[in-house]
Amino acid sequence: MPAKNKSIVNLKSSEKVALFLERNNLHKKDFAEMIGVTLSYVYNLIDNAIPFSTRSTTIERIATVMDVEPEEFDEYKIPQEPILIDDSVEFLREKQHEKNLSTVQFLKAFPRKKRLEIVDILRGASPIPLDWKELTLIAQVLDIRNEDIYPYWEARLRNLMQAAGVNMQSNAGLINTMFSCAREYIEK
Repeated sequence: MPAKNKSIVNLKSSEKVALFLERNNLHKKDFAEMIGVTLSYVYNLIDNAIPFSTRSTTIERIATVMDVEPEEFDEYKIPQEPILIDDSVEFLREKQHEKNLSTVQFLKAFPRKKRLEIVDILRGASPIPLDWKELTLIAQVLDIRNEDIYPYWEARLRNLMQAAGVNMQSNAGLINTMFSCAREYIEK
């Protein structure tokens, strides 16, 4: 994972955000889109015209984009149910680290409308996409080969099928054949 911004820990939350935007030459509009809020909200937040958010989702998104822990914001209250980061997200984060990409750099590789979705994946609030084409777009940014991202996609689809009531044992032949065909397809 990219280095944490430790030098901003003791600042007020709004000052941390303002300093982060300045240091990363990140426009407030881009930041607003990345965390799923309006541009005016970001301006008001930085200008202290409104109190800093206490919504855990917003703080987690801000922290994800800033590559810091949400607990670095005094307003953050740890959710009752912990967010579990699955293996696929850990794998993406690992590859991001290997490429030495900050989260902002990673997010800027995607169209603006896609960035919030990626933030939610990175913070563990959303799973990796089921849509193979969408998943491979993420993988391409991180130089991940299809063969390397495929096992995470298959595991996600298997879990979804099981949760939807598919008896994986009694349908093993069909399911294994289906995934065998999928593997052949992506290796072309």
